[in-house]
Amino acid sequence: MIAVTGATGQLGRLVLEELLKTRAPESIAALVRSPDKARDLAARGLQVREADYSRPSTLEAALKGVDRLLLISSSEIGQRVDQHRAVIDAARHAGVQLLVYTSLLHADSSALGLAGEHRETEALVQSSGLPFVILRNGWYTENYTAAVPAALAHGALLGSAREGRIASAARADYAAAAAAVLRDGAETGRVYELAGDTAYSLTELAAEISRLSGKAVRYQDLPPSDYKAALLGAGLPEGLAALLADSDAGASQGALFDDGKQLSQLIGRPTTPLATLITVALPRQ
Repeated sequence: MIAVTGATGQLGRLVLEELLKTRAPESIAALVRSPDKARDLAARGLQVREADYSRPSTLEAALKGVDRLLLISSSEIGQRVDQHRAVIDAARHAGVQLLVYTSLLHADSSALGLAGEHRETEALVQSSGLPFVILRNGWYTENYTAAVPAALAHGALLGSAREGRIASAARADYAAAAAAVLRDGAETGRVYELAGDTAYSLTELAAEISRLSGKAVRYQDLPPSDYKAALLGAGLPEGLAALLADSDAGASQGALFDDGKQLSQLIGRPTTPLATLITVALPRQ
């Protein structure tokens, strides 16, 4: 039995799709906060189980009979360590045989504000006594291609990464890696640094948007505070705007770069090209 937390989230659903390519749906448990949002998964034969990170009483029942568990990190920044601790404790009590955790690229040394809670969670995983694998996910390319329509509308791509190189990959690439470890197992105690095969600067990203769209787009580098203000002006919530500005500032110092190609090695194919995801993000004519 394989279980995936956060199964109705963007990454969780992609992991389930990968698993369903080779496994019977009844051997997969989709752990979700709101089962009503997972009716489509239940209709496909998956075991849908209520599992709320903030309600430990739901977790032990959800993990009954689970052999391999993917703990997808919570999206609730500031609450994640306690939430993850609850899942790890429940996994230990349930006798889970492999715990796989989605962390952050170079979490042990990263200067990103996001890294702190991941470091704390990694320590909890490593001290739990459970066999584990840690997947340190790099940046999702979709975090940048989401800005393609606005960049085309204004003729400018905004950011604070200077000429820092970003080795991002598609969310589906990271999902394939998680599914591979859950399906095939991996050396316990292994920590993977996962990133895209090819790195780019935001100047190069703007040039690629221009090439694929036929419209001129330039990269406009801003101080992090100004970039955050621009994101707030575009309607992003405070927390997300702060996160993106901090991540860009980190990228300027190499925090989103890795050239080890462990991701493509794990999934057995090259990571998704940047051009592919830009094309998907282009507005429909």
